[in-house]
Amino acid sequence: MIRMTEPSKITGVPDHQPAAGGIAARARASVGPKYLSGLNPEQREAVETLDGPVLVLAGAGTGKTRVLTTRIAHILSQGRARPSEILSVTFTNKAAREMKHRLGQMLGHAVEGMPWLGTFHSIGGRILRTHAELAQLKSNFTVLDVDDQVRLLKQLLQAENIDEKRWPARMLAGLIDGWKNRGLMPSQVPAGEAAMFANGKGGKLYASYQERLKILNAADFGDLLLENIRIFREHPDILRQYQQRFKFILVDEYQDTNVAQYLWLRLLSQAPAARPSQHAVIPGQAEGPNAESGDESSVRDSGSAPSAHPGMTVAAAPHTKNICCVGDDDQSIYGWRGAEVDNILRFEHDFPGAKVIRLERNYRSTGHILAAASHLIAHNEGRLGKTLRTEDQDGEKVTVTGSWDSEEEARGIGEEIEQLQRQGEKLNEIAILVRASYQMREFEDRFVTLGLPYRVIGGPRFYERAEIRDALAYLRVINSPADDLAFERIVNTPKRGLGDATVQMLHDHARKRRIPLFEAARAVVETDELKPKARGSLRDLISQLDRWRAQREVTAHTDLAQIVLDESGYTEMWQKDRSADAAGRLENLKELVRSMEEFENLQGFLEHISLVMDREGGAEDDAVSLMTLHSAKGLEFDNVFLPGWEEGLFPSQRTLDEQGRAGLEEERRLGHVGLTRARRRAKIYFATNRRIHGTWSTTIPSRFLDELPAANVEITESKGGSAWGGTGGYGASRFDDMEAFGSSYTTPGWQRAQANRNRGGGRGGFEEEAATFSSSSSAGPDFGSFSSRRRGPLTIEGELVAKSTGTTSEFSLSDRVFHQKFGYGRVTKIDGNKLTIAFDKAGEKKVVDSFVQRA
Repeated sequence: MIRMTEPSKITGVPDHQPAAGGIAARARASVGPKYLSGLNPEQREAVETLDGPVLVLAGAGTGKTRVLTTRIAHILSQGRARPSEILSVTFTNKAAREMKHRLGQMLGHAVEGMPWLGTFHSIGGRILRTHAELAQLKSNFTVLDVDDQVRLLKQLLQAENIDEKRWPARMLAGLIDGWKNRGLMPSQVPAGEAAMFANGKGGKLYASYQERLKILNAADFGDLLLENIRIFREHPDILRQYQQRFKFILVDEYQDTNVAQYLWLRLLSQAPAARPSQHAVIPGQAEGPNAESGDESSVRDSGSAPSAHPGMTVAAAPHTKNICCVGDDDQSIYGWRGAEVDNILRFEHDFPGAKVIRLERNYRSTGHILAAASHLIAHNEGRLGKTLRTEDQDGEKVTVTGSWDSEEEARGIGEEIEQLQRQGEKLNEIAILVRASYQMREFEDRFVTLGLPYRVIGGPRFYERAEIRDALAYLRVINSPADDLAFERIVNTPKRGLGDATVQMLHDHARKRRIPLFEAARAVVETDELKPKARGSLRDLISQLDRWRAQREVTAHTDLAQIVLDESGYTEMWQKDRSADAAGRLENLKELVRSMEEFENLQGFLEHISLVMDREGGAEDDAVSLMTLHSAKGLEFDNVFLPGWEEGLFPSQRTLDEQGRAGLEEERRLGHVGLTRARRRAKIYFATNRRIHGTWSTTIPSRFLDELPAANVEITESKGGSAWGGTGGYGASRFDDMEAFGSSYTTPGWQRAQANRNRGGGRGGFEEEAATFSSSSSAGPDFGSFSSRRRGPLTIEGELVAKSTGTTSEFSLSDRVFHQKFGYGRVTKIDGNKLTIAFDKAGEKKVVDSFVQRA
């Protein structure tokens, strides 16, 4: 490993740089460093423009990472700075490692001596440890994680006699984190915001929290930058040291910076003054006697309006050093966690004389995809403007497909993926990007049915999520009281005052008597071994489980699940949780209840879950990627499916309600990000009916669909078949005419769609009266005509179950028939269109007559 050495320096002799256009400069340029080869003109300009502030507007797939790393290599190879004089900030440790690796490849040796290449928080932490005493800390301070923060805040709430159930510690942690992300010290929190928690005690609790952190010699992640800002403001000499140290500053993903990160960068990016004036204004610090009064004029008041930067001006003309920010205002999608798109929009205002370089040549996507993405994002008003282009072929048009409901949507996408797989496409090059995590459940179940391997990126699979496992544990205990693992999971969830000691006592009792934990609990509550409060809580839980178990015999399993979640207090627990992901967890619970409608009883549903979880056991090398749009940032795939483009879901109604036009523009940027993840194919889906907040709703296609250019978009028919046909008073389905599929369409998906087209199934949420329709196909057996109800055949314990409609079947008793799954058999009973068949190998099964043909 070769260590990058710094040039020697002769004391008293000024640094020499070759004059622009001089012999030395021209001779150096003629050498033509290899790392510059392959750059397009815009990329090369971004690399070689080293002096002054530079904003590189890098669209999706335009090679921004290459530009950033090549720029560092150019600075080092040109001798413009030592490695330790470059501050390069990224958002993730992975990005920092990749940058170092690429630099090593470009320069031909391993890169060392770059201590200031890292994330905002890692670099802020290093500075804070160096000057810990100025923050009333020791250099070995501990950085607390979220759980530690919540525990500490609970102690403070208890000390203030504040009801933690009404004012959760996690909610206060979220507020404090938001204040720190906006660069607000306790004295600077606006009174109106402080009043949002515990009747005006939010500010006081924030101050107490900070004091307690100092006593514990600890800091949280927000402090790593906030304390930096405070030290820089209060100690200009220290700020000047870092300003002099860093000759070049480079920032990646500038559009995702929050207010605190912005203030930190602004302070460091000013050229150091030879001698600080008594009246000089430090960026981010207000002038006058009220500078620390807590008035909102001392810093950005809300963080939501970067146009107002009180105190952010600099006396006389600002002197900025060589700062280069790389970002894309069209990909700013993290406003919900404090990111400020206006930081990048105001760059030319904040850094007068800045050069803006646009990277618009895309190396990822085909022409139609780029045209669609560019046309969509052009509807945003808050953007600097650029148009992505490619020298690649136009490729396939972006497709837009409508489906009846989310189940048909999942089937259609599953069929398309199977078709792509048959054409030789790798599953690793296929991704499904959803707006909300609860949409994943439908696809996960479908993939299990099809046997398609998949992975969830950016989070656990649906049935692995904590809230889903908790809910399933309740249902498992109701179904099987001897399920000790499930009982142990829910015995103190939500909190009932039954800690580890109580559980250990139950385990000891169960082992001694060789009985399940539930029976041990029933026995223990009749003794005095537990304290009265714990005994009462455990007795209540046992009583609830007994009551729910009795209700199982007379209550629909979907209704029972909702009752359990409500009466146990589990739903209320998440309703009171004010963390960012609480709303998503509640949506997941509603989706879990909805998914149960497809099964006849609780036992069948739980067995299905066991199958799903079993298939999730091993990681597949080649698998479909399933993730949210937010998790897809920075990734790319040959084939991208974008389901759920409906009003209320995408754009999100919650985002529109909370943020108005700004929220709509961020949602549109999210759509732009989704489209530009695709290299060759982008396929958009929407459903006419979707279960939202537990209720079926007729949805409206997303407004974003009308913002796509017609010349680059193709409307296609769903390949998901029809689980609803022409029933329920909705009129005939376009899928009743199977010619739409084409006679040459011979994939397994088409065959299933053909076999299923007369299914009367769907969602249990509909109970409309049956309507009669007739359909025939030129291919395959004649399935005839029949009436259908909304609920169709369901797969439960390997058995197809259907509701009878009273219609006479074309089959007769003792008819010899063939079923694609169960094989040959003989009809033993007929009930409308429902047949009981004694199969030669599978035994007796109940099936709909449309699924069999005469042998």
